[in-house]
Amino acid sequence: YFSFKWKTETTISTYLKMKLTNAVLFSLVTGASAFAPQQTAFRSKTSVFSTETAEETKAEETKAFAKLPASIKPGVVTGPALVDLLNDAKAKGYAIPGVNIVGTNSINSCMEAAKKYGGPIMVTFSKGGGQFIAGKEADNTDDAASINGCIAGALHVRQVAKLYNVPVILHTDHCQKAWLPWIDGLLTANEEYFAQHGEPLFSSHMLDLSEEPLEENIGICKTYMERMAKINCLLEFELGVTGGEEDGVDNTDIDSSRLYTQPEEVFYAYEQLSQVPNAAFTCAASFGNVHGVYAPGNVELKPVILHKTQEYIKEKLGVDDDKPMFFVFHGGSGSSVEDIRYAITAGVIKMNIDTDTQWAFWDGVRAYEAEHHDYLQAQIGNPDGDDKPNKKYYDPRMSLRSAEISMADRLVKAAEDLNCVNVLN
Repeated sequence: YFSFKWKTETTISTYLKMKLTNAVLFSLVTGASAFAPQQTAFRSKTSVFSTETAEETKAEETKAFAKLPASIKPGVVTGPALVDLLNDAKAKGYAIPGVNIVGTNSINSCMEAAKKYGGPIMVTFSKGGGQFIAGKEADNTDDAASINGCIAGALHVRQVAKLYNVPVILHTDHCQKAWLPWIDGLLTANEEYFAQHGEPLFSSHMLDLSEEPLEENIGICKTYMERMAKINCLLEFELGVTGGEEDGVDNTDIDSSRLYTQPEEVFYAYEQLSQVPNAAFTCAASFGNVHGVYAPGNVELKPVILHKTQEYIKEKLGVDDDKPMFFVFHGGSGSSVEDIRYAITAGVIKMNIDTDTQWAFWDGVRAYEAEHHDYLQAQIGNPDGDDKPNKKYYDPRMSLRSAEISMADRLVKAAEDLNCVNVLN
């Protein structure tokens, strides 16, 4: 996702040559996300004469997950530990499910699924999802409900995530230009949390300014990156447009040519954002992605675009790394496993999931109602007797639990498609 770098020269050309040894880079792409070289930001060796420092030895002895770097612990992952996690995904060829949630039930499904499949999970809040968590009747003047709902959800995740013994990434989804005040409010919360705890409340945020001209898009992203870099918070930006409609963002009638990002655009963004000291960014680049689910043949994915982008950036940087960028995959519902895994080989380390999990959640409720239909028609009276109570059937926890299980099962299947099974131990 990110691009963690240390600026050591004043010129871009010299900087780009040195960054692979001085920094960790990330960047994402909307059908994919781009991160970067396998270096560790925010820390350095204490001795050049030993292959392992005392600190590293101690960390190795206290690893929480046998297959992951020692920096990664159960609970919310941010900063250097997040860099390590994403580098691990790129190196081993798996991608992390990035799941849109709308409340504690869908949050619970995410973490239950991660515990089942044995891998990390990304819990993703949208502007509308945040408002829903706060309550649809809550005052949303100046995005107050959307901001506070996301904050409340993030605090919930932080409180319970360790109970599931999995790494969790806290993220926010598409934010277009008109919605920037929402992100401003969340960044203020991040800064306050950072001042108290030494890390941001959220792991990362996405800015989707793909409807703006390229220079304006990246110019605004650069301004936000400067603010976020100071608190070790990752920026995901979008190039090109993800088609379809999701949570208030409607691109159903977009020109199909805008669904495919060009390598030159990605490198321009990379070059500009790299000028920010300690920058951590991901680039979501489109390769035909469409939100929603469609009949086979109606969506033409071209993950080869990601491979060509990697080749282009590698040539421009003059490096040996075949995958200098990390990509994220937006609009993946209904995609073939072959396309998904081919995209992962191009450096995709996260795939967004929303439409399929929405259906799975509803399907759990539907199945529960179908199974217990005759016990859900009145408070008293069922096939067992006219005076028999039905409270244990219409208790909201029963149908909601069925929904949680159904959604978690769908996420386990997604993790299998993403090669994200048993990557912890």
